[in-house]
Amino acid sequence: MKKVAVIMGSDSDLPVVQKAIDTLSSFGVPYEVHVYSAHRTPEQAKNFSENARKNGFGAIICAAGMAAHLAGAVAANTTLPVVGIPIQSRQIGGMDALLSTVQMPSGIPVATVAIDGAANAALLCIQILAVEDAALAEKLDAKRAADAAKVLEKDRSIAEQWNR
Repeated sequence: MKKVAVIMGSDSDLPVVQKAIDTLSSFGVPYEVHVYSAHRTPEQAKNFSENARKNGFGAIICAAGMAAHLAGAVAANTTLPVVGIPIQSRQIGGMDALLSTVQMPSGIPVATVAIDGAANAALLCIQILAVEDAALAEKLDAKRAADAAKVLEKDRSIAEQWNR
């Protein structure tokens, strides 16, 4: 199975990124976690990106706040799927990171999830890997069914309490 890279621009992003790590773990998807900055360590980010495919990766998650150029910088140096997680900031609430991550030029796509949407970033990478992995696809189907069952149970509970 291909690995997923989880790259954050700063270790302060770890509390958000942890949800992606936990999701990948729960599906048994191998991963590596790194801290690279598009601005402070551009050569290391570039080197990682250029070599990601030959190093066994199938997708890359990039989490960054504020200017949030990490996902774009990584995507510029690989043809692997890159999923950006805009990280919420105190200054603008994450809209700066969202716009920086989602507004990529034609030819360099970055899939972008919600602000602090790390679990969905991991799930999107798992879906990408599941295109070629039937066992992983089955795990995704099981998760969807379990999630639906939880919602229906909550509906039953609310209906019993409020519907007369």
